[in-house]
Amino acid sequence: MSWNHDGAGQANAAGVEYLDGLYSYALVLTRNHAEAEDLVQETYVRAIPAMRRLRPASNTKGWLFTILRNVWLNQLRKWRNGPQMVEIDVGDGVASSIVETSKDSHDLYVSKLEAEQVRAAIQGLPVDFREIILLREYEDLSYQEIANVLECPVGTVMSRLGRARAKLRVLLSTTLNGSDRPERGANHEGLR
Repeated sequence: MSWNHDGAGQANAAGVEYLDGLYSYALVLTRNHAEAEDLVQETYVRAIPAMRRLRPASNTKGWLFTILRNVWLNQLRKWRNGPQMVEIDVGDGVASSIVETSKDSHDLYVSKLEAEQVRAAIQGLPVDFREIILLREYEDLSYQEIANVLECPVGTVMSRLGRARAKLRVLLSTTLNGSDRPERGANHEGLR
């Protein structure tokens, strides 16, 4: 199959760099790997034919995130009355694949444990807070870009982000400062 007709090859290449971010956002929204993959696929199915009409200065990333969210909202409307299954698999994220070689094995273990606790805490937030944390902190969208994606005022984005961070801080304060974090040199088998 050739993508070199009517600029479709260029359109395809223009949006590929956002694939991981779109998948992460879809996973936050759906909490299901298969549904997230389907959501990203449907986003590209809708976006690729229209990409060639974008202006060179267009915010392609924000546009794709908006399409993804709108597709998700349309699916929610259809599924509203049906049964829903939830799958949470926090050990498969893109952030978990980052390894810092300057740390020793204990520091790497603690970092991995903390990252898992942060991901679990984010998954425990309501969907409005999960998506705004992901868009701002992981996708680094500006407040205006987030407002465009969520179709709400910038002030709402700012206040929702503040509430989401506060709620996340409360969730993490008990987890990260509690006894879940292993101490260096501690004997975990109870032997001295």
